[in-house]
Amino acid sequence: MKLQIQHFFDPATSTLTYVVADQQTRDAVIIDPVWDYDPASGKMSTDSMQPVLAFIQEHKLNPHYVLETHAHADHLSSSQLFKNYFPQIKIAIGERIVEVQKIFKDVFNMKGLEPTGCEFDLLLKDGQELQAGSLKIKTIFTPGHTPACASYLIEDALFAGDAIFMPDYGTGRCDFPAGSAEDLYDSVKNKIYALPDKTRIFVGHDYQPHGRSLEFQTTVGEEKKTNIQLKETTTREDFIRFRKERDATLAAPKLLLPSIQVNIRAGHLPEAEDNGQRYLKLPLR
Repeated sequence: MKLQIQHFFDPATSTLTYVVADQQTRDAVIIDPVWDYDPASGKMSTDSMQPVLAFIQEHKLNPHYVLETHAHADHLSSSQLFKNYFPQIKIAIGERIVEVQKIFKDVFNMKGLEPTGCEFDLLLKDGQELQAGSLKIKTIFTPGHTPACASYLIEDALFAGDAIFMPDYGTGRCDFPAGSAEDLYDSVKNKIYALPDKTRIFVGHDYQPHGRSLEFQTTVGEEKKTNIQLKETTTREDFIRFRKERDATLAAPKLLLPSIQVNIRAGHLPEAEDNGQRYLKLPLR
């Protein structure tokens, strides 16, 4: 198999979306697509989605799944919109999404939400192998950033979401509800770093520290040697202490409240009210 990996970067949210395809069969999956949202005006657009769609159509790919690494807190997912173009596509996420739904059902008083994950087409188990035509995808639960984080291993490429970033940036934050620095340490050390050193890692965000240019691909070996927050030699106690101290200084993501409401529903917007308008809630504190 000749694996083709194309990245798409959304500078507004520093998010990486990936299309992964078998160049011979044209079977493909989409990972973590973005739906643009301006909180000041409430306007939504598909500017970030259009290059992904154009790439798929230009290369005559057959996308089987949108794979979500977790319920993102910094951008809305455009997963459902792809069904308008590819009716066969299914939306998949790790089965622990139900834990996130339970938390935010109460936060937003979502009376119509049953925390069963039924909004998604497929809930994946840890270690589950998913077949997308000729592509074989292994699901690896990597909780910590959220309890429902999963990474996807396709051939020698791991799509790690927000578990780990480029070595000069470190790891994902762990201060969201039910996040855990302890769990993230175990996920990285026992699962990601257990993969062969040559395994390629494709990160979910790149915040371009110190103004450097975009980077999105590293390896397990490089991370183990040089990740500024969690090397192979970093102790559990040191990482947990660092992560908790660091997270205590971070502001909430700008799109946290709107993103969560949409993303725990598998990219579905809230139902329109009796005036035909849809609304997102902003709880006052």
